Amino acid sequence: MKKKKTERPEPNKLDDLRPEYDFAAMKGGVRGKYVERFRAGNNLALLEPDVAEAFPTDEAVNEALRIILKAAAEVSRVRPAGVKRRKGAKR
Repeated sequence: MKKKKTERPEPNKLDDLRPEYDFAAMKGGVRGKYVERFRAGNNLALLEPDVAEAFPTDEAVNEALRIILKAAAEVSRVRPAGVKRRKGAKR
């Protein structure tokens, strides 16, 4: 017994909204109305799989980054004795 081929619906038939939903006639229906506000409030970074294993939560990533920032600030403040700042170097 042969398997019956399943037909894939045409892309335009995948839309399951009813025809009575006319978004063009809706008030205030502007595409991308809040996109700038959304982007301003979000800062996402894609982690590679090996890094994601080490930092399973957002809190873990933030904690590690804060530690790195704190260490970098300490290193830039502390200068070994006898080492002078270069001329023209910005702080």
